[in-house]
Amino acid sequence: MLYPDTVESEVLVHKPWFVGVMFAAIFALFLAFDLSGTLLGELMRPVIGEPLESGIYGRFAIAFVIAALFCLNVVLIGFASLRVQITIVWLELLLLFLAFFKTFNLSLPFMAEKLPFLVTQGLFTTIYVSAISIVIASAIAILGAVAKLSTNGFAYAIASFYTSFFRGLPLLMQVYLIYLGLPQLGFVIDAVPAGILALSLCYGAYMTEIFRSGIQSIDRGQWEASRSIGFGFGITMRKIILPQALPVIIPPTGNQFISMLKDSSLVSVIGVWELMFLARTLGQKSFQHMEMLISAAMLYWVVSICLELIQSRIERHYARSKIR
Repeated sequence: MLYPDTVESEVLVHKPWFVGVMFAAIFALFLAFDLSGTLLGELMRPVIGEPLESGIYGRFAIAFVIAALFCLNVVLIGFASLRVQITIVWLELLLLFLAFFKTFNLSLPFMAEKLPFLVTQGLFTTIYVSAISIVIASAIAILGAVAKLSTNGFAYAIASFYTSFFRGLPLLMQVYLIYLGLPQLGFVIDAVPAGILALSLCYGAYMTEIFRSGIQSIDRGQWEASRSIGFGFGITMRKIILPQALPVIIPPTGNQFISMLKDSSLVSVIGVWELMFLARTLGQKSFQHMEMLISAAMLYWVVSICLELIQSRIERHYARSKIR
């Protein structure tokens, strides 16, 4: 719900028809797979006998137990408070996630040995490149948004051409054009600055539209009132318009930063020692690609969660005036 509902009603997961539909769907889903040769089959041995010889009876029993446990779990969670529900579901999904990765027979000592280097070198470079890029992209976005909202045809044409061009090309192509193309014009640029420039220009184009829409969401009367009392353009934007537009701008901007953090892996193609580059390189030496890729994936995920929490805190700060 968008806001807490003041009308009391029965919890959906406690309605018999919903539980029945959910049970039937889960049962049909797992009946389609033969899980008798897995750990579940071994746990069900007292009921189905030899798992590999249980046939359709074994599949039926395993699917029935999974559906029953799933429905019981959902119904019991429905009695808890919202925060407890979220915590329990997160923990359960995390355990399932870890159980899935355990099936790969990963070498945990190898992962523990390489993890410090992945963090100190790869993750640091990834955050460094992303942080600088988002600052530059934000500055470009503000200028581009103001230009697209102005009545100056020259400024509007430049801004619209910029956003059209850089949103129309794949980011990987932009990385190659800057790193490999500029030297042919006499501008030699290192890998890290090239990656930062490509990310800044690409995401600056997307964020230009975010800032433009955020500024346009403010009623025109705010602008007219500010100008009527003698405020200049700069003061009006800085003191009146942008502070009101920030609650609209921050959520998509935070999403862009998280997206940029992941897309920074594309600069590995030009030799930047960021997280993805090191994960691929360290895994090649001993053909333990899965260990390094999963380690990098977990680091990306942890940083993304941290950014989500920061974004949520900033959103709550700017939404204080709307709390009733």
